[in-house]
Amino acid sequence: MEKLRYSVTVKAPREKVWKVLFDGETYRIWTSEFAEGSYAVTDWAEGSKALFLTPSGEGMVARIARHVPNEFLSIEHLGVVKDGVEDKESDEVKKWAGAREDYLLRETDSGSELSVEMDVAGDEKQSLEKIWPKALEKVKELAEAPAGDSPDYGWNAG
Repeated sequence: MEKLRYSVTVKAPREKVWKVLFDGETYRIWTSEFAEGSYAVTDWAEGSKALFLTPSGEGMVARIARHVPNEFLSIEHLGVVKDGVEDKESDEVKKWAGAREDYLLRETDSGSELSVEMDVAGDEKQSLEKIWPKALEKVKELAEAPAGDSPDYGWNAG
């Protein structure tokens, strides 16, 4: 597996960036770059199970490997969800099972620096290299928006 790294400087405190990353509504907005309508089913607590799903209910099953609020979150990918069934054993899944996706927030003089590092296998690299910068730009826009205001991405929580 290869590691990909992305970062963005955000003019907002770490707590606000963290909330944008992992709050249900804003999580759906920035992850729409990966799959429109995608969402997470987890409490984000260390050791907890996490499902990262599309509106059709398919996606990834993972575990929160490490969680230091407002600073660091590590997700360990374990398998896929297809037709409502979790697959952690197939040969295809075993090729990338254990891959990590890490989020690190550092305080800077002008706000926060968000870094994302992830393990990728094979043909995912090209698409992720296009998607991650767009997703991080959405995180930045959401975090830098004044309180009570957020950019309109056409997603309605209601």
